Amino acid sequence: MGAPLIWDKDPILWTIPWVNWPIRYYGLFFALAFLLGFQLFRWQIARAQGSEDEAVSFILPGFLGVLLGARLGHILFYNLDRFLQEPLWFFRFWEGGLASHGAAVGLVAALLFQAWRRKRPFWDLADRFSFAAATGAALVRVGNFFNSEIVGRVAPPDFPFSVAFPRHDFLPPGLAPPRYPTQIAESLLGFFVLGALFLADRLAGREKRPRGLLAALFLVLYFAGRFFIEFWKERQNEWDILYFSRGQLLSIAPFLLGIALLIWIACRSKKGIAREPHPPRASRAALSKPQGRRGQKRARRGRQRRR
Repeated sequence: MGAPLIWDKDPILWTIPWVNWPIRYYGLFFALAFLLGFQLFRWQIARAQGSEDEAVSFILPGFLGVLLGARLGHILFYNLDRFLQEPLWFFRFWEGGLASHGAAVGLVAALLFQAWRRKRPFWDLADRFSFAAATGAALVRVGNFFNSEIVGRVAPPDFPFSVAFPRHDFLPPGLAPPRYPTQIAESLLGFFVLGALFLADRLAGREKRPRGLLAALFLVLYFAGRFFIEFWKERQNEWDILYFSRGQLLSIAPFLLGIALLIWIACRSKKGIAREPHPPRASRAALSKPQGRRGQKRARRGRQRRR
């Protein structure tokens, strides 16, 4: 039996001297999640013949949707009493308090707004953002690990991968109990889902991939994994229903939505009406042909000049 890893890392990487502003590891991983997520989203939009402006235009609504949704979710699901006592605490994001389920709801709202604004089907947009969502889920949990928060339950002495968090338990390093590293487990879950999305995208093919497939896979795989990891996570002063935690209960709805979406895609595929995410190349070429008599005359004159 090995000794547990003692994680006593200061969550503040550096403090800016002249303004006394702390730079936290969590903030760095949060920013990295947005940067990498944007690159993946831009890559997917380019594959759908979208413009750079379409990807850039989603930065602000996506950021606000995730940040405000995560904050509101934490307040409503976990810390409503503190908000009622200190309403201005809502704006102190640097103190922590972001809920991933609330972030998911805020992200859906941002995607709906972007789909309406850009006249793009919602599930097509959700497919293309699923890579960024998995990346963000993985990196943010690494930030939680540096913050010594969202810890696991106390692990048995023979568990080989336990971690002690003295800063979480307010105990000396030698007295902090070993715990399950659920933050690392959820981070690995995010990277696993990201790999599954890349594999599904490759196997399905860019032209024949059913719309909504990647979004459905993300919902099923990620929230099923979250449901099971919650069994080993420390309860955050919350109510339980039939032994299930609040995080597990909040994971059921998106998981069932993903299952329903997969069934819907399978039914449409059997009927032969599964739509492609964007027109095939032959259709785009046909759309580019000149229309009307004037267009046909200009095309004939152009061919005569080339001869």
